Order: sequence, then structure tokens, then C-alpha cells
Amino acid sequence: MENARFLTGQFLLAMPGIGDPRFDRAAIAICAHDANGAVGIGLGDVIEGLGLHTLLEQFKIDPGKAPDAPVHLGGPVEPRRGFVIHSTDWGGQDTIDVAGRWSLSGTVDVLRAIAAGTGPARFVVALGYAGWGGGQLDEELTRHGWFNVPGDLGLLYDTPAAERWERGFAEAGIDSRLLASGAGNA
Repeated sequence: MENARFLTGQFLLAMPGIGDPRFDRAAIAICAHDANGAVGIGLGDVIEGLGLHTLLEQFKIDPGKAPDAPVHLGGPVEPRRGFVIHSTDWGGQDTIDVAGRWSLSGTVDVLRAIAAGTGPARFVVALGYAGWGGGQLDEELTRHGWFNVPGDLGLLYDTPAAERWERGFAEAGIDSRLLASGAGNA
């Protein structure tokens, strides 16, 4: 069983006032988290002017049956590297299972399958990722900055990027409009 202190398969939501503008209103799907570090894909913002069809054409793949879905800003690390978070009904040579909730693929075979209509039933495409070294995320979680929520598939697949952050808090029973941007003193 996954160690309860690790957040694989959950969402990490940035608290107001996190102090890093790259993570303002971030909603990050944590795809791997263990003693060696963590990797997450940001799903709270899309890359303006870049849709899946354009991305596929850059790889010389005919968009075929693929919808022209938005491409998300996955994070500040390797911003030209692509990732697809997808349903567990498809797998390629590099696909990893994320706590049985979803899968993550990072090679072009998943894009070819989506274009051919033989890929995963549900998917989200992103460029870049967020990464933390061993113990770094664990330490950040002890300070004001991040809030984790369950890896709800509705939040992942059915919620537009601009609404994920707010909906993540709402599903935890928190009205994001009432969150303060700093830690208090008692």
C-alpha cells in the first residue's frame, strides 16, 4: 500500500500567497511522490494559442480523430517536453500507473494513438512539469503554500483548467474566496 504521507494520485493546490508567481492558482496532478522526490503535471492553466492539433502537426501526425483539446502549462521544468495524463484503458511502453486512478505517458506513441482513435478514452495534454527533490515537497507541505485534495477524476477530466483550482478547494469544503494570502500569528 502507498505510504499515506506521499501524495501520488492526488491534487496539489497552491494557497494564495504561495510566493512563486509560476504557481499562482496552480492545480497540480501529483503523478509520483516518494522519498526520492515528486513529479506533478500542472493542470490549472492552458497555453494560449496552442491546441492539440497544432501539437500533433509539430510531430507530423495527422490529427485524425483527435479533438483540438487545449494544451496545459504542465510546469516550469522542461517546458518543451510533453505529457499525457489519461484513463487507465490504454498503455504504451513508458506508461506509468498513478495510484490506480490515472496513467501518465510521455512519449509520442500516446499522441499517435489519440489521433488514430485507438488511444485512451479520456486524456489531458501538458507541456512541462513540476518537480521536487527528495524531501523537498514534504518540507514545503509543512509551511503555508500547498493544500492537497483527493485525485478526483471529475476534477481531472471534466473541469476546465481555469476552474480546477477553485473546484478543488470547493470539493474539500473550502470557499477559495475566503482564503488569506499569508499565514497568521496567534
